[in-house]
Amino acid sequence: MLKHVHDPAETVSDVVFRQIREDIISGVLPPGAKIKLEQAKERYSIGISSLREILSRLTTENLVLAEGQRGFEVSPASRRELLELADLRIVLETHAIGLAFAAGNLEWEGRIVAAHHRLAAAERKLLAGDTSRTVDWVRYDWEFHQAIVSACNSETLMATLSSVFDRFLRYHMLAESFRGKPVVDDHRLLFELSIQRDVAGATEVVRRHVHSGVEHVLKSVRIL
Repeated sequence: MLKHVHDPAETVSDVVFRQIREDIISGVLPPGAKIKLEQAKERYSIGISSLREILSRLTTENLVLAEGQRGFEVSPASRRELLELADLRIVLETHAIGLAFAAGNLEWEGRIVAAHHRLAAAERKLLAGDTSRTVDWVRYDWEFHQAIVSACNSETLMATLSSVFDRFLRYHMLAESFRGKPVVDDHRLLFELSIQRDVAGATEVVRRHVHSGVEHVLKSVRIL
């Protein structure tokens, strides 16, 4: 889940689109929740027609379902979608890793070092029992994975991976718990393999990392 810096070129609709999307991913708007237009209009300070357009945009990512005349609801969580998103994330992220490792320069390595430093600091807090760092960890987790693939030179690939990552993240937010030392170890190893540009090693770590994430969610949350 990303925290965006406000872009002066953003319209009100862009800002509200991002707010609603983040509320869905974070679980503020939980799976299956009815989105009542009058209440949402007040909450997000936007007109009904613009709100309908925004919710229709969110249907393209399968974050919202349109119910015809009955309005909109947050897409329900399902085991099938979780598994599909996991597979898609692995395909996209490992492909991007191959491209990035071949093209990455010193600045790319610097982004990885900085991103891992922030992530590791948040993880040390979490391992020490400071759960208030969970929101930071979510942001730093994405920034780390994003830094690793940032040299892939494909805006389309990055945008698609970002969308899939966020939808996958929605399931982790439902679990409401940190996976602990195994995920920290995965990140440290992925960091080292990235600096070494070991595509095969990094690919294997990403596969294990994602699959263990799925197992954690399924153990923590009842999803049909």
